[in-house]
Amino acid sequence: MLKKEDIAKRIAQELKDGWYVNLGIGIPTLVANYIPEGIDVTLQSENGLLGMGPFPTKESIDADLINAGKQTITTMPGSVFFDSSDSFAMIRAGKVQLTVLGAMEVDQNGDIANWKIPGKMVKGMGGAMDLVASAENIIVAMMHTNRAGESKLLDKCSLPLTGVKCVTKIVTNLAVLEIKDGAFHLLERAPGVSVEEIKAATAGKLIIKGDIPNMI
Repeated sequence: MLKKEDIAKRIAQELKDGWYVNLGIGIPTLVANYIPEGIDVTLQSENGLLGMGPFPTKESIDADLINAGKQTITTMPGSVFFDSSDSFAMIRAGKVQLTVLGAMEVDQNGDIANWKIPGKMVKGMGGAMDLVASAENIIVAMMHTNRAGESKLLDKCSLPLTGVKCVTKIVTNLAVLEIKDGAFHLLERAPGVSVEEIKAATAGKLIIKGDIPNMI
Protein backbone atom coordinates (compact mmCIF):
# COMPACT_ATOMS: atom_id res chain seq x y z
CA MET A 1 0.00 0.00 0.00
CA LEU A 2 1.43 3.35 -1.05
CA LYS A 3 1.95 6.55 0.90
CA LYS A 4 0.88 9.92 -0.49
CA GLU A 5 4.45 10.62 -1.59
CA ASP A 6 4.54 7.34 -3.53
CA ILE A 7 1.33 8.24 -5.36
CA ALA A 8 2.84 11.59 -6.34
CA LYS A 9 6.05 9.90 -7.48
CA ARG A 10 4.11 7.48 -9.71
CA ILE A 11 2.10 10.30 -11.28
CA ALA A 12 5.31 12.21 -11.99
CA GLN A 13 6.26 9.39 -14.35
CA GLU A 14 3.33 10.43 -16.57
CA LEU A 15 4.90 13.84 -17.28
CA LYS A 16 6.18 14.59 -20.77
CA ASP A 17 8.92 16.99 -21.77
CA GLY A 18 7.63 20.45 -22.66
CA TRP A 19 4.22 20.07 -21.00
CA TYR A 20 2.39 22.72 -19.00
CA VAL A 21 0.92 21.01 -15.93
CA ASN A 22 -1.60 22.14 -13.32
CA LEU A 23 -1.39 20.52 -9.89
CA GLY A 24 -4.44 20.53 -7.62
CA ILE A 25 -4.58 20.71 -3.84
CA GLY A 26 -3.30 17.91 -1.58
CA ILE A 27 -1.43 14.92 -3.02
CA PRO A 28 -1.15 16.51 -6.51
CA THR A 29 1.02 19.32 -5.12
CA LEU A 30 3.64 16.73 -4.13
CA VAL A 31 4.16 15.76 -7.78
CA ALA A 32 6.39 18.83 -8.07
CA ASN A 33 8.93 17.07 -5.82
CA TYR A 34 9.39 14.07 -8.14
CA ILE A 35 9.76 15.41 -11.68
CA PRO A 36 12.10 12.94 -13.45
CA GLU A 37 15.54 14.03 -14.56
CA GLY A 38 15.66 15.16 -18.17
CA ILE A 39 12.00 16.18 -18.17
CA ASP A 40 11.32 19.90 -18.49
CA VAL A 41 7.76 20.78 -17.47
CA THR A 42 6.25 24.09 -16.42
CA LEU A 43 3.89 23.96 -13.45
CA GLN A 44 0.93 26.34 -13.63
CA SER A 45 -1.33 27.67 -10.88
CA GLU A 46 -4.67 29.25 -11.72
CA ASN A 47 -4.11 32.20 -9.37
CA GLY A 48 -1.50 33.44 -11.84
CA LEU A 49 1.83 31.63 -11.85
CA LEU A 50 3.98 29.77 -14.34
CA GLY A 51 7.06 28.06 -12.97
CA MET A 52 6.01 26.58 -9.64
CA GLY A 53 8.79 24.66 -7.91
CA PRO A 54 8.92 21.76 -5.42
CA PHE A 55 6.68 21.76 -2.37
CA PRO A 56 8.50 23.88 0.26
CA THR A 57 10.28 22.59 3.32
CA LYS A 58 9.86 24.44 6.61
CA GLU A 59 13.12 26.26 5.95
CA SER A 60 12.07 27.47 2.48
CA ILE A 61 8.49 28.64 3.20
CA ASP A 62 7.65 32.14 1.97
CA ALA A 63 4.19 33.15 3.19
CA ASP A 64 3.79 35.50 0.20
CA LEU A 65 4.10 32.65 -2.31
CA ILE A 66 0.90 30.58 -2.49
CA ASN A 67 -0.99 28.49 -5.01
CA ALA A 68 -4.70 28.67 -5.76
CA GLY A 69 -5.44 26.51 -2.71
CA LYS A 70 -3.59 28.92 -0.37
CA GLN A 71 -0.76 26.41 0.11
CA THR A 72 2.73 27.86 0.31
CA ILE A 73 4.89 27.04 -2.71
CA THR A 74 8.31 27.67 -4.20
CA THR A 75 9.17 29.09 -7.61
CA MET A 76 11.73 28.14 -10.23
CA PRO A 77 14.22 30.51 -11.90
CA GLY A 78 12.40 32.38 -14.65
CA SER A 79 8.95 31.93 -13.10
CA VAL A 80 6.28 34.44 -14.10
CA PHE A 81 3.44 36.03 -12.10
CA PHE A 82 0.38 37.45 -13.84
CA ASP A 83 -3.32 38.16 -13.44
CA SER A 84 -5.60 35.20 -12.66
CA SER A 85 -7.77 36.15 -15.65
CA ASP A 86 -4.79 35.47 -17.92
CA SER A 87 -4.20 32.19 -16.12
CA PHE A 88 -7.80 31.09 -16.70
CA ALA A 89 -7.55 32.19 -20.33
CA MET A 90 -4.60 29.82 -20.66
CA ILE A 91 -6.60 26.99 -19.07
CA ARG A 92 -9.75 27.60 -21.14
CA ALA A 93 -7.72 27.78 -24.34
CA GLY A 94 -6.43 24.24 -23.74
CA LYS A 95 -2.82 25.28 -23.18
CA VAL A 96 -2.41 23.01 -20.14
CA GLN A 97 -1.50 19.48 -21.27
CA LEU A 98 -2.07 17.71 -17.94
CA THR A 99 -4.13 18.41 -14.85
CA VAL A 100 -3.63 16.41 -11.65
CA LEU A 101 -6.48 16.60 -9.14
CA GLY A 102 -7.51 15.06 -5.86
CA ALA A 103 -11.01 13.63 -5.52
CA MET A 104 -13.62 12.51 -3.03
CA GLU A 105 -15.21 10.22 -5.62
CA VAL A 106 -14.60 9.10 -9.21
CA ASP A 107 -16.94 6.86 -11.15
CA GLN A 108 -16.53 4.38 -13.98
CA ASN A 109 -17.67 6.93 -16.58
CA GLY A 110 -14.88 9.34 -15.64
CA ASP A 111 -17.07 11.70 -13.59
CA ILE A 112 -15.33 13.39 -10.67
CA ALA A 113 -16.62 14.86 -7.39
CA ASN A 114 -13.93 16.77 -5.53
CA TRP A 115 -15.31 19.98 -4.11
CA LYS A 116 -18.32 19.58 -1.82
CA ILE A 117 -19.87 17.33 0.80
CA PRO A 118 -23.47 18.45 1.42
CA GLY A 119 -23.91 19.96 4.88
CA LYS A 120 -20.24 20.84 5.29
CA MET A 121 -18.78 24.30 4.75
CA VAL A 122 -16.56 24.64 1.71
CA LYS A 123 -14.59 27.53 0.23
CA GLY A 124 -16.05 26.92 -3.21
CA MET A 125 -15.13 25.06 -6.36
CA GLY A 126 -12.32 27.43 -7.29
CA GLY A 127 -10.80 26.70 -10.68
CA ALA A 128 -11.61 22.99 -10.71
CA MET A 129 -14.58 23.28 -13.07
CA ASP A 130 -12.53 25.21 -15.64
CA LEU A 131 -9.72 22.70 -15.38
CA VAL A 132 -11.89 19.62 -15.91
CA ALA A 133 -13.84 21.28 -18.71
CA SER A 134 -10.72 22.31 -20.64
CA ALA A 135 -8.07 19.64 -20.05
CA GLU A 136 -7.83 16.59 -22.29
CA ASN A 137 -5.69 14.65 -19.82
CA ILE A 138 -6.80 14.51 -16.18
CA ILE A 139 -5.15 12.21 -13.65
CA VAL A 140 -6.65 11.82 -10.19
CA ALA A 141 -4.48 11.23 -7.13
CA MET A 142 -6.49 9.78 -4.24
CA MET A 143 -6.87 7.13 -1.59
CA HIS A 144 -8.77 4.10 -2.89
CA THR A 145 -11.18 4.11 0.07
CA ASN A 146 -12.44 6.69 2.56
CA ARG A 147 -11.79 6.67 6.28
CA ALA A 148 -14.73 4.30 6.81
CA GLY A 149 -13.16 1.82 4.38
CA GLU A 150 -15.76 2.51 1.67
CA SER A 151 -14.72 2.62 -1.96
CA LYS A 152 -14.18 6.00 -3.63
CA LEU A 153 -14.18 4.36 -7.08
CA LEU A 154 -17.88 4.00 -7.82
CA ASP A 155 -20.32 3.03 -10.54
CA LYS A 156 -21.86 6.50 -10.12
CA CYS A 157 -20.72 9.44 -8.00
CA SER A 158 -23.03 10.31 -5.12
CA LEU A 159 -21.57 13.74 -4.31
CA PRO A 160 -22.05 16.96 -6.33
CA LEU A 161 -20.04 16.67 -9.53
CA THR A 162 -17.10 18.80 -10.58
CA GLY A 163 -16.92 17.38 -14.10
CA VAL A 164 -18.45 14.71 -16.32
CA LYS A 165 -16.56 12.08 -18.34
CA CYS A 166 -13.26 13.87 -17.90
CA VAL A 167 -10.93 11.66 -15.82
CA THR A 168 -8.55 9.51 -17.85
CA LYS A 169 -6.43 7.82 -15.18
CA ILE A 170 -6.37 7.31 -11.40
CA VAL A 171 -3.42 6.56 -9.14
CA THR A 172 -4.39 5.42 -5.65
CA ASN A 173 -2.59 3.88 -2.70
CA LEU A 174 -3.57 0.48 -4.16
CA ALA A 175 -3.40 0.73 -7.93
CA VAL A 176 -3.08 2.55 -11.24
CA LEU A 177 -6.30 2.45 -13.25
CA GLU A 178 -7.38 3.80 -16.62
CA ILE A 179 -10.98 4.84 -17.27
CA LYS A 180 -12.41 3.93 -20.65
CA ASP A 181 -15.54 2.34 -22.10
CA GLY A 182 -17.46 2.87 -18.86
CA ALA A 183 -15.13 0.92 -16.59
CA PHE A 184 -11.98 1.04 -14.48
CA HIS A 185 -9.18 -0.89 -16.20
CA LEU A 186 -6.52 -2.14 -13.80
CA LEU A 187 -3.03 -1.37 -15.13
CA GLU A 188 -0.73 -1.74 -12.13
CA ARG A 189 -0.95 -2.68 -8.48
CA ALA A 190 0.94 -1.31 -5.52
CA PRO A 191 3.72 -3.56 -4.18
CA GLY A 192 2.32 -6.04 -1.69
CA VAL A 193 -1.28 -5.46 -2.79
CA SER A 194 -3.17 -8.31 -4.43
CA VAL A 195 -5.65 -8.08 -7.29
CA GLU A 196 -8.30 -9.46 -4.93
CA GLU A 197 -7.72 -6.60 -2.50
CA ILE A 198 -8.15 -4.09 -5.32
CA LYS A 199 -11.35 -5.81 -6.45
CA ALA A 200 -12.75 -5.70 -2.93
CA ALA A 201 -11.97 -1.98 -2.63
CA THR A 202 -13.49 -1.00 -5.99
CA ALA A 203 -17.27 -0.51 -6.12
CA GLY A 204 -17.43 0.37 -9.83
CA LYS A 205 -16.97 -1.94 -12.80
CA LEU A 206 -13.39 -3.21 -12.80
CA ILE A 207 -11.74 -4.81 -15.83
CA ILE A 208 -8.74 -7.06 -15.17
CA LYS A 209 -6.85 -8.58 -18.08
CA GLY A 210 -3.82 -10.83 -17.77
CA ASP A 211 -1.17 -10.57 -15.09
CA ILE A 212 -1.14 -7.18 -13.40
CA PRO A 213 2.39 -5.90 -12.76
CA ASN A 214 3.61 -3.94 -9.76
CA MET A 215 3.71 -0.18 -10.09
CA ILE A 216 6.81 0.98 -11.92
